[in-house]
Amino acid sequence: MLEEKNDNLQEADGKLEINSSDTTTNDAIETLDSETASENVIDPTTEDQATTASEETDDQHQTALDAITNSNAEESEDETLKERHDLPMQDYDTFSLDALVDELKKLVESDKVMSVKDHVEEIKKSFLLQYNHLIEEKKEEFNASKQDPNEEFEYHSPLKSKFDEYYNVFREKRNIHFKHLQTNLKSNLDTRLAIVEELKELINPQENIKDTLKHFNDLRERWKNAGSIPKDKYNHVWNNYHFHVENFYDYLHLDREARDLDFKHNLEQKQKIIARVEELVNETDISKAFRELQDLHRIWKEDIGPVSKENRDAIWTTFSELTKKIHDKRELLFESQRANEQQNLEAKKEIIAKIEVLGTEKVNSHSQWLVQIQKVEALRSEFFAAGKVPTEVNEQTWSAFKTAVRNFNSFKNSFYKDIKKDQNDNLNKKMALVAKAKELQESTDFTVTTPVMKQIQEEWKQIGHVPKKYSDKIWKEFKDACNHYFDKLKEHKSEENGDEVAAFDNKKAYLDTLRAFQLTGEHKTDLDAIKLHIETWKGFGKVPFARRHIEGKFNKILDALFEKLSLSKKETEMMRFSNRLDSLSENNDTRKLDNEKIFLMRKIEEVQNEIFQLENNIQFFTNTKNAKKENSIVLEVRKNIAIHKESLEVWKDKLKQLRNLGQE
Repeated sequence: MLEEKNDNLQEADGKLEINSSDTTTNDAIETLDSETASENVIDPTTEDQATTASEETDDQHQTALDAITNSNAEESEDETLKERHDLPMQDYDTFSLDALVDELKKLVESDKVMSVKDHVEEIKKSFLLQYNHLIEEKKEEFNASKQDPNEEFEYHSPLKSKFDEYYNVFREKRNIHFKHLQTNLKSNLDTRLAIVEELKELINPQENIKDTLKHFNDLRERWKNAGSIPKDKYNHVWNNYHFHVENFYDYLHLDREARDLDFKHNLEQKQKIIARVEELVNETDISKAFRELQDLHRIWKEDIGPVSKENRDAIWTTFSELTKKIHDKRELLFESQRANEQQNLEAKKEIIAKIEVLGTEKVNSHSQWLVQIQKVEALRSEFFAAGKVPTEVNEQTWSAFKTAVRNFNSFKNSFYKDIKKDQNDNLNKKMALVAKAKELQESTDFTVTTPVMKQIQEEWKQIGHVPKKYSDKIWKEFKDACNHYFDKLKEHKSEENGDEVAAFDNKKAYLDTLRAFQLTGEHKTDLDAIKLHIETWKGFGKVPFARRHIEGKFNKILDALFEKLSLSKKETEMMRFSNRLDSLSENNDTRKLDNEKIFLMRKIEEVQNEIFQLENNIQFFTNTKNAKKENSIVLEVRKNIAIHKESLEVWKDKLKQLRNLGQE
């Protein structure tokens, strides 16, 4: 860390001495106000002295120095800009719309509005590119599907509303900041110019040296605290100030001891800066090194006074050469970034080419188009994730991408326009069924109406797609009408069937008897007793539809009794299944019986395939030359085969019992 410089010159005794050869009038000083006599500007070389090589070297050094000076001038105008370096610029083109809004919200909450300005503007650019593309697609979809030619396109995005809200907050903060900044900049500039004028008048041979030094140090302190000034005035004002500070030292020959001590101190400070810059040349983080170099230039220029003439050119040359080295490394970094941007450009061109191909491939079904749409969506995601491209081709690349997607959508829409008429016909058919279902939903002639309602439902299934815009609405209307009618039918059946109600009451009372039943321990006696309970339960008959939950309670008690019996696994399973079939048959639940049949057939096929696979595995192990005896793996496989065959017999017996039930 650099030592803090002591800006106060040591007081010296005696009068100010002026040599006749070095005396300069105030008029002579004033003529140099516009000259760039500061040490941060390389003196131009006359044509008769400079070779082409030296001119190129000077230009290269000046380019490096200008990069530092311009950055410092901008940050001098608004000190909050210094903090923007702590926020790495992200590739916002790869962000989704949601992510961009979240990032904008986070940045807007920062108090340092100008430190996030560049980030906010990049986010805005990326957001609007994506959002406008989305709007174009939505509008194309609307135009392709609208029924009424007078209907106007409207699209509301809550995400866009959030973005506008956050951006307006940023813009308001920025305007307030600018207004406050502009008020101060002119005042600070006037203050600094006044200080320069006082420096001009400081050269007064008649004034006591102590008073002169005190006045000089007071001016330097006021200069340090004068605040920001406009960046377009930065170089001129600073150069003027330093020129007159050097004049104070070089032309007036103040107390030599005090002057030499200050020169020495300034030289040491600048040598420390050079030592630090030598370290920065080897810093791997180039951006970090450049930011610190900016600060060191600012300290060199703004905080540290001049050095003696014999050291001035040499030390500045060393500093500027080291600056050029870091600047060159920074340029190499930029070249690398530009190379990455070029690679991103090639990747995006490939993506665009693929979308263009998809925009010419003919497909003839909705399912095939869904596949094509998914491909384009995946390519679009790849495009946004590909990263930045060179700025000069950014608009061109984005335009080519939009055109490719637009052509694909137009090609897709032409297919759907051809099937729109069929969808409208389907819509009319389904609307007629909705009207019919609503007309019958209050009917109490259940014998006549029920078959009609079932027929309406079957007709609905046979009708194809309708326009997506109406699909959910008419389906809800149709479903509500059907459900309303069949709910009334169930209520009617429950109310009119007194036998079912009586059966429920009997079964409910019998549950208490069954819960109190205890096994004797005699297998045959207990099994017969359980079967008798089952027969008694069946004898009570069918219960109302809404109260079928009582069957579950009965089955739960039976399961507990079966667990206590020493039946084989197959016997237990078959008795449970038989009781379940009786329950489904009793309630005439044909749909569940059909589902049960399908389930059993699938299980049989599944177990047979598993047995087949295991037997193939056995043959592989037993046919090897070294298989002298069955090893543990083979034995385990044979065990699994036996278990699966036993399971297969159970599934087959269940299917057989279900089929026999259908023949009765």
